[in-house]
Amino acid sequence: MKKLYKLVFVSFLAPFAATFFVVLFVLLMQFLWKYIDDLVGKGLEWYVIGELLFYASATLVPLALPLAILVSSIMTLGNLAEHYELVAAKSAGIPLQKILRPLLGAALAISIMAFYFSNYMLPYTNLKMGSLLYDVRQQKPALYIREGIFYNGIDGYSIKIGKKESDNQTLHNVMIYDHTAQKGNTKVVIAEKGKMAMSDDEKYLIVTLLNGHSYEEQKQGRPNERNKNPLLRNQFKTYKISFDLSTFKLNRTNEDLFKDNYQMLNLDQLETALDSFEVQLAGRKSEMQKTVASYYMTFRDSLLKTPASNETNFNRLDTLISDPVYESALGQARNVKAYLTSTADEMDAREKLQARFAIEWHRKYTLSIACFILFLIGAPLGAIIRKGGIGMPVVVSVMFFLVFHVMSIMGEKFAREGVIEPRIGMWIAPAVLLPVGLFLLYKATRDSALFDIELYSRFFKKLIPSRKK
Repeated sequence: MKKLYKLVFVSFLAPFAATFFVVLFVLLMQFLWKYIDDLVGKGLEWYVIGELLFYASATLVPLALPLAILVSSIMTLGNLAEHYELVAAKSAGIPLQKILRPLLGAALAISIMAFYFSNYMLPYTNLKMGSLLYDVRQQKPALYIREGIFYNGIDGYSIKIGKKESDNQTLHNVMIYDHTAQKGNTKVVIAEKGKMAMSDDEKYLIVTLLNGHSYEEQKQGRPNERNKNPLLRNQFKTYKISFDLSTFKLNRTNEDLFKDNYQMLNLDQLETALDSFEVQLAGRKSEMQKTVASYYMTFRDSLLKTPASNETNFNRLDTLISDPVYESALGQARNVKAYLTSTADEMDAREKLQARFAIEWHRKYTLSIACFILFLIGAPLGAIIRKGGIGMPVVVSVMFFLVFHVMSIMGEKFAREGVIEPRIGMWIAPAVLLPVGLFLLYKATRDSALFDIELYSRFFKKLIPSRKK
């Protein structure tokens, strides 16, 4: 039995590792393609991109892990059945339940590790990736001055060059507008030739201009007297300008600004946040009831019951409408309506935010449960279809995973919009697929030909008798 367990376990490890890393790589490429516009042209260091991809790959584990378990379990049992090793074990009197014991233990271990990963590691990686991705998206594009186009990437300056040599340092027909004084186009430097180079600490761009002029308009008095302002004109042979490049460096934002997001919290923190939401919503409802009651209960004790009158004078209707009491009541009713509308919108927004926290709380458990349920589907399915390799197992596993993923997304979306409660929406997919897995396990233990086309054709032939000529 130990040799059999070892054979089954080793046969499971290789497909699981290969499938997991392949799926993770595909998802990582999808992430890279999604944010390619935010990464290209920023002059980012290689280690910054590597750090971002590392944290992104960790956040993609909840998608890659269930699919890897499903594919590897189908491939493992499919290979054993295809090479008649499963038949040999059954003929020796070993039931399928015993054959699946090492895989069952591996699935349980992976599910437990998935839970701890989701509860402890995933919030940390979400925080790191979220803050780093925010900083990268806020990063200014790298310094790139093109010919014949004004470049405004450096704060306070507008630069235009007529031609740039192949060394990317020698410039011709340089024009630089200085806007640091924030007085408009009052200062400009024009040179026939120039050369740009980085400082030793790479914090400044030093541009050395040759054979040029600088013009500066001295604004004085009111704006309508501009024609009387003096114009300073200087001629130079050599003129140096230093541009501060600190804005082109990646500035890291304080991670404490992101740590209260629902994706950056573990179970204990989410439970604390949900309790706070409950207290806040209850207090807001009580405050709303007291505020609305104050409009209607002010003169309740001082009003007298007036008997109904059968005599109605419609001619006094206009007088009643213009009555100050009526106007005051109408104004109070409008105030109550506006207050209730704004309060309802506020509470709706708070309830949706509370739903986000509740969804994240349930997600900590659904990841590990999904891994185990997909194993219950994959293992018996591999024994039933009796096909190994990357053909039929991959097709079948992708179909089941798509069903699981679509139901999970739909349930989460409904819960996020408030259509259903998060505790229902997040557990729709596991609740639907668990009976499927148990049914397949039951069929596999009884060697049922679930996918035998000839069996179904014979069944339908019995239902539809052939016509005799």
